Amino acid sequence: MKKTFVSNGPLETEELASALKENLQNGDIILLKGEIGAGKSLFARSLIQSTMDQVEEVPSPTFTIVQTYETKLGSIWHADLYRLTDQSEIFELGLIDAFVSEIVIVEWPERLGHLEPQDALTVEIIILENDKREVIFSSNSSMWKARLEKTLQQ
Repeated sequence: MKKTFVSNGPLETEELASALKENLQNGDIILLKGEIGAGKSLFARSLIQSTMDQVEEVPSPTFTIVQTYETKLGSIWHADLYRLTDQSEIFELGLIDAFVSEIVIVEWPERLGHLEPQDALTVEIIILENDKREVIFSSNSSMWKARLEKTLQQ
C-alpha cells in the first residue's frame, strides 16, 4: 500500500500528521524517514500534540533519544535514533517491548536494521522546492491500508 500527498508547507504537513490520530491504537509503529530538515520532527510533534488533552511542548528527542507522552490514546513513545551507534542500544531503550504495547513513532528507523517491524506504517518526507514536501505513506500491512483509506481521504 502506498499513498502520496504533496504538502505546500508546514501547516499542511501538520494537518496530515494530525489526521492519523483518528485510527491510532496501542501497538502501532510509525517510521519517519527523510533527510535532515525534511520535517520528521514536525510530523511527530503534530501527531503527538493532536492526541493530548492539554497541548504541551514536544521537543525532538535528538539528545534524550526517547521521550514518552501520556495522551488520550495512552502512551506514545517518540524515538530519534540518529545518534545510535549499535543495534544493542535499541534493546536497552526498551523499544522492542514498546513496539508490542505502545504507540511508537521512530525517526531515523534505518538504524533499526533487521529489527524494523514489518507491519509498521512508513512515512517518508521528501523536500521539494520552497516549503513543499512530498509525503509518502506506505505499509506492507493490510490493516494500515484499510485505516489510511478512512483517515487520509483526498
